[in-house]
Amino acid sequence: MNLMYSNNIVLPKELIPYFRSNHAGETGAVYIYKAIIKFTKDKDILEFSELHLSTETKHLNLLENIVKKKDFSKLIILWKLFGFITGFIPSMLGRNFIYTTIYYVETFVEKHYQEQLNMLDNSKKSKKIRKIIEDLMKDEIHHKDDAKKKLKNLTIFNKFWGQIITHGSNLAVNVSKRF
Repeated sequence: MNLMYSNNIVLPKELIPYFRSNHAGETGAVYIYKAIIKFTKDKDILEFSELHLSTETKHLNLLENIVKKKDFSKLIILWKLFGFITGFIPSMLGRNFIYTTIYYVETFVEKHYQEQLNMLDNSKKSKKIRKIIEDLMKDEIHHKDDAKKKLKNLTIFNKFWGQIITHGSNLAVNVSKRF
C-alpha cells in the first residue's frame, strides 16, 4: 500500500464517524493478528499472519495520520481486547477457524469501505479520500482472497463462527461510529 498521503487531508464531517470506525477496525485487526501469532505454532499461519499484520499496521498508522486524535473512538481499549479475543478463539480451534475469521472479517470490511465510497461524489475534493479508501479496500480484499484460498471447507461450525464475526463486526462499527 502506498502510504504517501499528506497529513493535510480534511475529512468531510459526515465521514468522521466512518473514519473513526475504520481506525477502530484497523486497531482490532492488528490485535487479531497479534493474538494469532502469540498462540499458533503453525508456520503457514505465522507467515500468513505476520504478512497481514504488517499491512494492517500500515493501515492503522495511515488512519492515525488522517483522523484527529479527538475523533478516535473513546472505546479503543475495547477494540484491542475484542480484536485479541477474535484472534485467540480461532487460534484455539485450528487453522480453518483462523482462515474463516479472516475471510468473514474482510468480507465485512470490504462492504464497509464500499459504503464509504458510495457516499463520495467524483469531485476533486473527494479524490484523495476516495483513493485512500480504495487502497485500504484493495488490501482487505487481498486478505479475504488469501484466506479463502487457504480454507479447506466451511463446516456448519465455521459458518456459525462466521456469522458471529459478521454480527460482531457490524456491532463494533455501529458503536465506534458514535463513541
